[in-house]
Amino acid sequence: MTDSLTPEHRSWNMSRIRGKNTKPELTVRRMIHGAGYRYRLHGKNLPGKPDLVFAGRRKVIFVHGCFWHSHTCRVGERAPKQNAEFWSAKRLRTFERDASQIEQLRASGWEPLVIWECELKDQPGLLNRVNDFLTMAEK
Repeated sequence: MTDSLTPEHRSWNMSRIRGKNTKPELTVRRMIHGAGYRYRLHGKNLPGKPDLVFAGRRKVIFVHGCFWHSHTCRVGERAPKQNAEFWSAKRLRTFERDASQIEQLRASGWEPLVIWECELKDQPGLLNRVNDFLTMAEK
């Protein structure tokens, strides 16, 4: 199936995709705030600018979209057919960048947690996982 949009219109659509304050991120923020945790947003001084920063605990949370960050779920494994080479390279760079940023955070004493968009389907289970992460004693 060919793309029904002009390259200019496709570019305009793609430019509207946000990197901050996405629906999955807002859902996670509401859930964590409702559980009584307080945090800072988008740590500009940390590798990867984590979505949620718990400075006193030295812990951070990233909320990743399954498609954009190449998760192993059904959505993340689906690759676009149009311009496949471009998308494959772009998603690979994102995957590698994420791994590097998590490694940098760990090396500087921060503990990261990645929450995937598909995990939001089981919010009680996700909240338990976040509670365990945030209350886990330092190693």
